[in-house]
Amino acid sequence: MRTAKVTRNTSETQIEISINLDGKGIGHFDTGVPFLEHMLDQIARHGLIDLAIKCCGDVHIDDHHTVEDIGIALGQAIKLALGDKCGICRYGHSYVPLDESLSRVVLDLSGRPGLLFNVVFSRATIGRFDVDLISEFFQGLVNHAMMTLHIDNIRGINAHHQAETIFKAFGRALRMAIVYDERMAGVMPSTKGTLTA
Repeated sequence: MRTAKVTRNTSETQIEISINLDGKGIGHFDTGVPFLEHMLDQIARHGLIDLAIKCCGDVHIDDHHTVEDIGIALGQAIKLALGDKCGICRYGHSYVPLDESLSRVVLDLSGRPGLLFNVVFSRATIGRFDVDLISEFFQGLVNHAMMTLHIDNIRGINAHHQAETIFKAFGRALRMAIVYDERMAGVMPSTKGTLTA
């Protein structure tokens, strides 16, 4: 089983994450940011990843540090759980609709961090959640998971639907990328011979 545990403590957040990339999609979240927990659950369920995240953050100021730092710690956990990446498919993609909204996510577990976030939300907040924090979450994640990630919201009117299709599509694209290809058993899916840098 490809598992990892990450603890990340700063003056702004204290985070504990456990992940099982070969799980059943079970999520447990205690972050102080309910909308983020709803989105993290989409990653777990659609990625078939068991994911537990506990965070004590300075949400009395705002949600920024908590959301960004969870992205960082989740990226660290994904990278650690993947190990040397031998035999994985490496690339993943997914289109996910929700009513009027449609998003596409394409990723490469390349060892090179990069985010292209092409999303124009229909409003600035979902409840009290600032939609600008979604790109901050994914930026922290890609920087520490060492992945290239393209996120495009192709259409959408309801901001909640836009966000949900993004997180669902990310979970499904990640699921595709991390699966083992039996024809690649023991083989690094790179002509460089490494996916670490």
